[in-house]
Amino acid sequence: MFARLMGLKVISPADLNRLVAKDQVTVIDVNSRESWAKAHVPGAANLDPVDYAPADLPADKDAPIVFYCSGQLCRKAPNAAKRAEKLGYRDVRVMSAGINGWVGAKLPSETAREGRHPLDNYRVK
Repeated sequence: MFARLMGLKVISPADLNRLVAKDQVTVIDVNSRESWAKAHVPGAANLDPVDYAPADLPADKDAPIVFYCSGQLCRKAPNAAKRAEKLGYRDVRVMSAGINGWVGAKLPSETAREGRHPLDNYRVK
């Protein structure tokens, strides 16, 4: 909802799942670390929506990046995506359904393994 109002591109959970399956996207979860640990899109990095560093994102400014948070009424993912656009990224999208929509669609999810830091899963394309 907020993503469209902010002029951002959106992606559905099903479409994101197809990109993840083909390893063609960097996925950023901007929920709390606790939420990320319970369930996240496979391969998703957990980053602070306000304080992530440009180095946390792919070096290629044309690489597809999808941000998500909890659900449609959450503003963290759209704000983080807008920041990525300001950093010069050209293929930025938001999964507005958030992790709630992902899990609700019964798509595969991961949980944190004990002793692992959220960035251990991070994949940069």
